[in-house]
Amino acid sequence: MSAAERIPDEIAFQAINPAAYADNSVHDAFRWLRANNPLGKAELEGVYPFWLVTKHADILEISRQNDLFHSGDMPTTFTTIEGDKLVRKMTGGSPHLVRTLVQMDAPDHPKYRLMTQSWFLPQNIRKLEDRIRTIARQHVDHMASLGGECDFVNEVALYYPLRVIMEILGVPAEDEPRMLKLTQELFGAQDPDLNRSRAQTMEGPEALASIQGVIADFFMYFKGITDDRKARPAEDLASVIANGKLDGEPINDFEAMSYYVIVATAGHDTTSSSTAGAIWGLCENPGELAKLKADPSLIPGLVDEAIRFTTPVKHFMRSATADTEVGGRKIAKGDWLWLAYPSGNRDEDVFDEPDAFRVDRTPNKHLAFGYGAHLCLGQHLAKMEMRILFEEMLPRLQSLAFNGEPRLSQANFVGGPKVLPIRYSLT
Repeated sequence: MSAAERIPDEIAFQAINPAAYADNSVHDAFRWLRANNPLGKAELEGVYPFWLVTKHADILEISRQNDLFHSGDMPTTFTTIEGDKLVRKMTGGSPHLVRTLVQMDAPDHPKYRLMTQSWFLPQNIRKLEDRIRTIARQHVDHMASLGGECDFVNEVALYYPLRVIMEILGVPAEDEPRMLKLTQELFGAQDPDLNRSRAQTMEGPEALASIQGVIADFFMYFKGITDDRKARPAEDLASVIANGKLDGEPINDFEAMSYYVIVATAGHDTTSSSTAGAIWGLCENPGELAKLKADPSLIPGLVDEAIRFTTPVKHFMRSATADTEVGGRKIAKGDWLWLAYPSGNRDEDVFDEPDAFRVDRTPNKHLAFGYGAHLCLGQHLAKMEMRILFEEMLPRLQSLAFNGEPRLSQANFVGGPKVLPIRYSLT
């Protein structure tokens, strides 16, 4: 590797350090990388060498070439060499503790995606609009009942998308707290306030044991759901998964359980983060709230800007299946690449004033839902949920401000606001 390719260790570490996502200093690292080494190689102790892909165009190029850049051959999310070896030992050789759409490549990926895809098409989710609006109104009413002060994350944002996706999936309302807790423990494994053991830091075997325990609890819960829906199919997504077939044969339990996990976690957590990100952005930028109050047709713009600004999914890893070239760099077969979505979403070549929160930003070609074959299945549902919530909330919202210090979760994979104290007036 040439000296020009190598990223300084301190910059590479800042780009992947979960704590840097909690204090937003990760954007300093990404800004430096975009300006000085937009597709450079990191060689840090204890981890496989990897390329950090920080430019919007390069992330797009890699994401659209699914035959050339695989998701499943190496870990799909960043880990240490020790962590990878431990997982392979646990699984008998696979680098994955679960096998969801995220970890799949063709030919399996399109087949598994097709099983549930119709549920998330715009023409089908439109049928849910009235029900989602009822749920949104209930949450705005709840917010109004709190006396003008609340922690928006922990009293509103976490529960609204959770209710929507659990209704679609077919999980009873009384089990929602359990699903929320498990989701937070899975995605919050690096955060001392959210991980299962409440440890300040968890590494190596301890971290993996915690995540494996969370996944086992998910699997145990959904095994019961599967058995029920096989015996008594209903009009819900759980029935589709429980009775799913691949090439005419029933899918195995491991892949069915994995499918439930991705729907039951990503189906609400990222939307919660973006919803809270919208409120955070409006608190910081009262002029943007004034724009929305004056022109409610900007609400879809608020939704996209909140998703861009928050970028709940921070990275996915890809591995090259052949020698190739991206961004002027020679990528070798087997090389591992970190797709830095928050960096792509603040790329100065694509976004004017990328660090500004602007509800009328257009165009807004953010990468928060990914691109290509792995484009987020639930993107239309997520945007609809957020749009409806703000259509219900903004006409009633007279004032909005921070009421304490907001905080982000410590996570380099999936994360967003974890505490958002606000003061407001709702009619």
